[in-house]
Amino acid sequence: MATLDVRPRLIDALSVLRDRVDAARFPLPLRGAARARRNRAELLAQLDDYVIPRLRSPQAPLLAVIGGSTGAGKSTLVNSLVGRRVSEAGVLRPTTRTPVLVCHPDDLHWFAGPRVLPQLARVWVPEQDDGGEDAYAAGGGRGAGGGPGARMAHGSCAGHAPHGGHREAHTGHGAGPEGHGGAHEAVGVRGVGAERKASELYVEEAARAAEGHGYGAAVGEGAAGGGYGAYGGGGGGSGVGLGRDGGGAEAGMLTVRIETDPALPSGLALLDAPDIDSLVARNRELAAELICAADVWVLVTTAARYADAVPWHLLRTAKEYDVTLVTVLDRVPHQIATDISGRYAELLQRAGLGHVPRFTIPELPESAGGGSGLLPATAVAALRGWLERHAQDPVARSAAAERTAAGVIASLRSRLPALAGAAAAQHAAALRLAGRVEEAYERAAERVRQEVAAGEVLSGDARAHWRDHGLDGRSDELLDALTDGLTSLLTCAVDEADERAAEAWRRDPAAAEVSLTAAAGASGAGGRLGVIVRRWRRCLEELAEEETREARAGQAGERAGSVEPEESAALLATALLGGRRARTAGENLADLLGAQTALRLCERGGLLLATYLERALDGERERRLAPLDQLTVPLDQQAELIAALSVLQREKQRETENEPRQEQRQTDERARAMEKEEVSG
Repeated sequence: MATLDVRPRLIDALSVLRDRVDAARFPLPLRGAARARRNRAELLAQLDDYVIPRLRSPQAPLLAVIGGSTGAGKSTLVNSLVGRRVSEAGVLRPTTRTPVLVCHPDDLHWFAGPRVLPQLARVWVPEQDDGGEDAYAAGGGRGAGGGPGARMAHGSCAGHAPHGGHREAHTGHGAGPEGHGGAHEAVGVRGVGAERKASELYVEEAARAAEGHGYGAAVGEGAAGGGYGAYGGGGGGSGVGLGRDGGGAEAGMLTVRIETDPALPSGLALLDAPDIDSLVARNRELAAELICAADVWVLVTTAARYADAVPWHLLRTAKEYDVTLVTVLDRVPHQIATDISGRYAELLQRAGLGHVPRFTIPELPESAGGGSGLLPATAVAALRGWLERHAQDPVARSAAAERTAAGVIASLRSRLPALAGAAAAQHAAALRLAGRVEEAYERAAERVRQEVAAGEVLSGDARAHWRDHGLDGRSDELLDALTDGLTSLLTCAVDEADERAAEAWRRDPAAAEVSLTAAAGASGAGGRLGVIVRRWRRCLEELAEEETREARAGQAGERAGSVEPEESAALLATALLGGRRARTAGENLADLLGAQTALRLCERGGLLLATYLERALDGERERRLAPLDQLTVPLDQQAELIAALSVLQREKQRETENEPRQEQRQTDERARAMEKEEVSG
């Protein structure tokens, strides 16, 4: 078992591995791709929300996440463990939408920042005491105005007072150091259950404020003189801010509500998670992320649903990751408690989880808790005692956190290769699809070369203009016809390549969600190709003009002094595109410019033609490959994942080898300390 007092090198290796996992992408709809995306998200959640924060802060409180299916009684259990209603339990399903984290007031600083669950904005309700009136009054003043050094947060500031039964509102104005001003409302809600109403009011008003102003909202006890201000936002006292400065909640951002209660032992935090089988997909995802952030998983199920697939999926996952696990069999009727508990224990034993601590809570009427909706203290005493022992006993606490962290790290040996395998499959599929396009365009290029060599461009209007050219036809008309013919040849070749590639993609399941022609803009291929051919023509004319000018200066040909550049360009284009049909074009060009000049001009013109034909086809091929490029399938993501895992395993092995030496040094230091005490005594 790995010690949590790890060297920075292990944390660095984990951070690199985390970045590699974050960079991995699985966009192609291959078999197993959806599973790989889920595994990637789960792995990131575990690394970000638990493993790396736990290794960096081994002294942090033990976080026990209460998870389970709909109606299992998670919120009631959390409330009963704390001794007051901190999480709302109701009849509507799913009931728990915003997760609630409860900790001792001294431990608040561990959870106020982004150490764990960094993707969730913090919302917290201050601890209630007899100073509620003062806190309420300050909520409309300092909480609204910001106080010295506080940042401005637009929105609502809610303060709470424990006495009475009415609501009051105060407003205050002020501006923080950024120069923003605005009105803030402080609402004190008094009476039994007022805390819940205030927090619900906060969520609604905070969302409206964030949407309307783009800054956020602050809620809480605006007591003058600091305390915990908004995480990333503003507020002059204990409260929460949805601010724009790093970590503040924005419109639509998920939140976790933080509660503090001195009845909970220091070193222990409880988190009431959403239902793992919620009808709302985001709630299910959030529940899974929260469970991944736990030192201890407390799985709650009921006598009626203990054999359901959902809780057993969690149990199997817990066994796979070797996490510290506790199960609670809730709402068990007295008459069949022994029978149900025995059956559940037998199922756990069969699953290899017989060692997991198991607690049974009987089904009780609501009046059993004194009408407060809480379970009697005796009903949860055993579970509370187990949690307290593991939180307060340094050895048990370290062992619980150690086991979960070490289990997750050990699970990477099987999870990372699977992820890397999925990455390799994505890369192979992307290469396969790209290969189909490459093959189609290679055939298109070969077709163009063959048809140009055969003189297919010199047909139709172009051939007619060539015949007329010997009878004083216009050179520009011949060039126009040849340009149009070359454009048509390229367009037909590209269309054929597109059809061939599209047919191959239709037969490949990997391309089910990738559009070849739509993303490529294939409908505009003719226009793009025409532009490139016209550019080739201009370059050809410039080349012909250059050679003609040199021929005039040297009087190389019989008529070099009187030939026009357009004539040379027309003859050159005909010789290059006419094939055997235009043998006389080269002879005429030699007569005009001389044999050596004509030969050199044809060579340079041939290279120019080949360059532009290649450029035209390559451009269209790249357009067809653009959908694959947009999928961002990294070429080396498989190798990077495996390499990061290898580095992590090497650092983990070094740490394991150093453990006996660290323990021996600690033993020696204790022995020396005892000897000094004896000598001094």
